[in-house]
Amino acid sequence: MASLRSMFTKSSRIITAIKQQTNVIYIRRTLLGPRLPLCRRVDGRFLEFLRQSSSTTVNAGKGEDSFLKWFLLLIPATTFGLGTWQVRRRQWKLQLIDDMTRLTTKEPISLPLDPLELKNLEYRRVKVRGRYDHSKELYILPRSPVDPEKEAREAGRLSSSTESGANVITPFYCTDLGITILVNRGYVPKQKIRPETRMKGQVEGEVDVVGVVRLTEVRKPFVPNNDVQKNRWHYRDLEAMSQVTGTETIFIDADFGSTVPGGPVGGQTRITLRNEHMQYIVTWYGLCAATSYMWYAKFIKKLML
Repeated sequence: MASLRSMFTKSSRIITAIKQQTNVIYIRRTLLGPRLPLCRRVDGRFLEFLRQSSSTTVNAGKGEDSFLKWFLLLIPATTFGLGTWQVRRRQWKLQLIDDMTRLTTKEPISLPLDPLELKNLEYRRVKVRGRYDHSKELYILPRSPVDPEKEAREAGRLSSSTESGANVITPFYCTDLGITILVNRGYVPKQKIRPETRMKGQVEGEVDVVGVVRLTEVRKPFVPNNDVQKNRWHYRDLEAMSQVTGTETIFIDADFGSTVPGGPVGGQTRITLRNEHMQYIVTWYGLCAATSYMWYAKFIKKLML
C-alpha cells in the first residue's frame, strides 16, 4: 500500500512539473475515441496542436450561417416577384376594363340570331324593335340601382345607404326578327316590384330598345338557388328563364335611354371590375424593401436586429 501511494505521489509530481513547463492540452475521452494529447515535442519544446474539435465546430457554424444567409434571401426575392406579377395583372385588368367600356359605348348593331356569334358579343350594344309581354315578368333580387357616382362617393365606408329592390326581366317579342327574347328593363325599388304599382310604365305597343348582350351566369358560392315557383331569381340562369317564359336564350340589359317614364330604370349593367392590384403592388414591394434591408443589416453590416 505504501509503495502504491509512493508511486502515485511521484507520478503526480511528474505530471505537475510537466504541466508547469509546457502547455499540454487533453481532450476527455468521448464516444468517438480515447483522450488525445494536443502537443508534440519539437526541438525539446512542446507546441500546442490546433484544436481539431474547435475547428470542426467553427466550420459547421460557418456552414449553417451560410445556408441561413442564402435561404432568407428567398423572402425578398419572392416578394419582388409577386409585386412584379401584380404589375402585369394590373395592366391586364386596365386593358380589360377599357375594352368593356368601349364595347358598351359603341354604336348599337342589329341583334344577330346566330348563338355562336352571340357568345362573342357579351357587353356589345344591340338594338331591337318589338313589344313587351308584361304578363310573364321575372324578378332578380335583391338588387341595388347602378349609380357609379354614388358608389365612388361611398367607396371605403363601413356602411352605405344602398336601397334594395329588383331588376325586372320581361319577355320581348322582336317584330323585325320574329323571335321573343328576354330584356332586363331595369331597376325598381322594393315597393314598386308588383306591376300594379307602376302601371304607367307598363308600356303597350311597339318600342325601340337598345341594350347590352348578357350571357348566362353560374351560381356563385353563398348565392341562394333560384326559386322558380315563387318567381324569385338570384342569378341569371338563361336556360331556366327561357323555359318558364317560352323565349329564346337571348338576354339583353336595356340601357338608360330605353327607360319608360314610370317604369323600371334602365342602364343596370355593371361593368366595373374590381381593380385592387395597386394595393397588392405596394404591399409586396414594401415587404421586399423591408426584408431586403433586414437581410443586408444582418448578414452584410452584421448589425444586431
